[in-house]
Amino acid sequence: MAVSARAGAVGALRLVCSAIAGLGLAWAFPPHNSYWLAVPSIAVFTLCLWRRGAWGAALIAAVYGAAFFLPLISWMRVVGDDAWVMLSLICVFWVVLTGVMVALVTRLPLWPLWAACCWNVGEYLRDHIPWGGFAWGRLAFSQADSPLVFLSTVGGAPLVTFSVALLGALLAAATLRLWPALGGSPRWGQLPERSARRAAGALVLAAGVVLAALATSGVSVLPQPGSESSVTAAVVQGNVPRAGLGFLGNPRDVLDNHIRATKQLAADVAAGLEPAPEFVVWPENTSDFDPYANPVIAADIQSAVDAIGAPVLVGAVMTNPADSTTVLNVGIVWNPGSGPAQRYAKRHPVPFGEYIPFRDVLSKLIDRFALIPRDFAAGDTPGVLTLGPATVGDVICFEVADDQVVRDAITGGGRLLVVQTNNATYGYTGQPEQQLAITRLRSVEHGRATLVAATSGVSAIISTRGQVTDLLPEFVAGSLVASVTQTDSLTMSDRLGERPELTLVALGLLAALFALMRRRLGSSSTGRPAGRGTSPTAQEIDVR
Repeated sequence: MAVSARAGAVGALRLVCSAIAGLGLAWAFPPHNSYWLAVPSIAVFTLCLWRRGAWGAALIAAVYGAAFFLPLISWMRVVGDDAWVMLSLICVFWVVLTGVMVALVTRLPLWPLWAACCWNVGEYLRDHIPWGGFAWGRLAFSQADSPLVFLSTVGGAPLVTFSVALLGALLAAATLRLWPALGGSPRWGQLPERSARRAAGALVLAAGVVLAALATSGVSVLPQPGSESSVTAAVVQGNVPRAGLGFLGNPRDVLDNHIRATKQLAADVAAGLEPAPEFVVWPENTSDFDPYANPVIAADIQSAVDAIGAPVLVGAVMTNPADSTTVLNVGIVWNPGSGPAQRYAKRHPVPFGEYIPFRDVLSKLIDRFALIPRDFAAGDTPGVLTLGPATVGDVICFEVADDQVVRDAITGGGRLLVVQTNNATYGYTGQPEQQLAITRLRSVEHGRATLVAATSGVSAIISTRGQVTDLLPEFVAGSLVASVTQTDSLTMSDRLGERPELTLVALGLLAALFALMRRRLGSSSTGRPAGRGTSPTAQEIDVR
């Protein structure tokens, strides 16, 4: 009975520690910005999973995932508590899969390496499944202020995730080695010299990861033949009538706000208060009316473009020429005098936000879907656009979290990164700050200055090192004008593409499969059930 009671207490302690660690990971992200919490959070989570059976690991991971995602994406409550909980549960599922895999691989030599790869497996699946995935909450996206962010120039966001997870796993491994000396369970014995060496080795390796990130920070764009030039760019934030789902108010008000802000910028230029921009970026959904079908809207946009005397990238909604029952979320290059030219259609529309899967069934059950009367179709070409002297890679809103969409916009010829976004629904919830942190990582990853244009904020100018050089806060109308550098150079991450991520995912899957087969073979030979966890001895704790 005493043994059973102790086991129950230890199990409850694991769940409590997992919940605290999950909250700690949420606090690593904006708006809290305590990026350093990510590593100890992973370490505690890993210790809780240490050699647990599948069901025990799944329960621990479910608690951890819920404690992480529920606060992280609490901004979804603006849409509805049901949407918030359902999206969180989908994300928790992938955390559970990650946790079970981590528990499996802790039985292997070099397990911290395989445990880190398992995080890449979980994030890869969550980024793609279901309906194109939901990439929010990747470990990498918590690290915009960390030295680890510079590893993105080598292996993109997946390498940053791997590094955070590896540091956490190494910290857990060192803790396991040092545990007896810290007064841990006597069943694990005294701390032998071999254990001390391995604990020190784990910590040295962790320090090496950080030093590699610091070294990488000096070469954010690896040399490759190319050219650089400066261009003066402007971002306009016209603001919206109100925050929340009804942010549009009268949709015409949003367009008028941006026309007014652009003409004010033109007046400031004429008065010598601002330098003349060579191109201007408007946010996503600046015009909720199709300017190709509405001549009045087109004329009003043209008046603002002619006033500023430079091409304007206009965010708009238009009927899909290929299917009139759907619409496109587009960025249109609008030139002075001649009007609309190139356009980019958003390639990764948001499920349940821009289109409704199983619409015929779900629209009868959830009245809120009536707010999306027509589905947004996906574009099929990268957002490489010419705006006067600039060639930009355009992505729209949540696409900035999609590795492939952003990479295609840069490798396809984008010399600057532009993010058109409309976060008015989520004003004052922390979501705009989270998206800005993702954008900052993208600036470093691709070695591109970035212009963020948001209807209601946060709009920003970001340097190639991920630093915000100018910013407009939420729900303030205004504009930003800056000289930014555009470049043809590509980082190693751009040139390697998906290969680093796919390698890490393959290693994680192979390690988990090997651990599973090894465990099943071991249980068959001993007669002990494969799903039950055991308490390790000092000799069993292997970080070779």
